[in-house]
Amino acid sequence: MQRIESTQNKRFKTIRSLNTKKYRSELSLFIAEGLKVVATAMENDWTPKYLVVTPEAQAIDFCQTVIQWAEKRGCLCLEAPQSMVDLLSTSENAPNIVGVFEQQWMPAEKVTPDGNQVWLALEEIRDAGNLGTIIRTMDAVGGAGIILAGDCCDAYSTKTVRATMGAIFSVPLVRMDKAAFREKLKAWPGEKVGTHLAGAVDFRRTYRRPVLLVMGTEGHGLSPEAAALCDRLVKIPMVGKSDSLNLSIATALMLFEINREQLGRLAD
Repeated sequence: MQRIESTQNKRFKTIRSLNTKKYRSELSLFIAEGLKVVATAMENDWTPKYLVVTPEAQAIDFCQTVIQWAEKRGCLCLEAPQSMVDLLSTSENAPNIVGVFEQQWMPAEKVTPDGNQVWLALEEIRDAGNLGTIIRTMDAVGGAGIILAGDCCDAYSTKTVRATMGAIFSVPLVRMDKAAFREKLKAWPGEKVGTHLAGAVDFRRTYRRPVLLVMGTEGHGLSPEAAALCDRLVKIPMVGKSDSLNLSIATALMLFEINREQLGRLAD
């Protein structure tokens, strides 16, 4: 393990730059904070490029296990004081271990749904917190993966990754432009369902698999083009004065309803 003590250290400056979208994109790297999250990466066979660890963290037995695993996989482990690790984090309570990982994107052609799979498509999602929460929910229901269609927010921003609570390492992500996404919708072999204020069908129903759930932007919902390509437009009934839900909440309701039968079997 190498020790770094200066914020002018070349590797430290590179890692710190990953809090900026420009450098995340250029380097195709991202930061994941905290021992639990880094351990989740280990469980999902994601090898970090760098680990930055405080001396205090190294006194934790499990942290030593993670460090040894990472070093065996070729990761460069760096020891730094807590004051420097604080500069790598955007959290109010900075962790004592930070991992740097390569971004992973599933190629669009690998989206070949079959059987009981449930895929989710997010059309031009803008809010990083919503995206992170949705990734975490997708992991919870055992979804196959998420398609980010069009101009979406950064899936590997620190805010998104933190909101996933480690699920970023277990849910495949796919990027598609609008044209490619429309072609994928047209060719989908199962049911294509979208939520829409004009939906005529209650979302509490049985879905024909493989299912592609399509959710629109936070402000405007589904585009007319995507809505026209869905087999069903469903609605989530509400009795209060609000006419819509937060995107991550609506997506969670839909995913748990679509997977209700499968999740019920797990509870038996």
